[in-house]
Amino acid sequence: MKIVGITGGVGAGKSEVMRLLTELLSDRCYILIADEAAHQVEKKGEDCYDRLVELMSKDILSEDGEIDKGAFAAKLFSDPTLREQVNSIVHPAVKRYIRKEIERQLREGKTQWFFIEAALLIEDGYEAICDELWYVWASEEVRRKRLSESRGYSREKIDHIFASQNTEEIFRAHCQVVIENNGELSETKRQLLAALSEERGSLSESWKR
Repeated sequence: MKIVGITGGVGAGKSEVMRLLTELLSDRCYILIADEAAHQVEKKGEDCYDRLVELMSKDILSEDGEIDKGAFAAKLFSDPTLREQVNSIVHPAVKRYIRKEIERQLREGKTQWFFIEAALLIEDGYEAICDELWYVWASEEVRRKRLSESRGYSREKIDHIFASQNTEEIFRAHCQVVIENNGELSETKRQLLAALSEERGSLSESWKR
């Protein structure tokens, strides 16, 4: 089983690439979205719940006792120091969750490709888990247009997000494969097929470290 991390800047089209990979590989691949894993470990009774409530108070809870995403986000983004504390709780838990999923897929022995999609793969050290990192690239102009049209983001909000993310040079320096997702999906699919068909030597067991 090959473990591949998929990363890239906001608006590059990572979700579309994951959809294409599912289409191309069907039941031969397993896809894990880091944001979804984070929501899982934040649920009541799970890894992070008690520590997050203790840190942020019961103000972030909904009537059913679960963490309310809106209240959680509002409190989180109003305080950079709090954000760092939350990340120190959630990020290690997400990694543990991912490692358990990798182990489960290996035990079942049905999956050839295990894909992890996350914007912060490089910053969070996923090179120690993945056999390869793939960078989904789109030009700044295309990304801005997508974010404006699909999410309704203002230019100021887009500027702020871009300033907080890795540069193209950093992505390219850390990733072994670049998928250009700048226009026609048929071209993106062609690049994915090429990446999937190339042999890059024996697979590592880096995820165990």
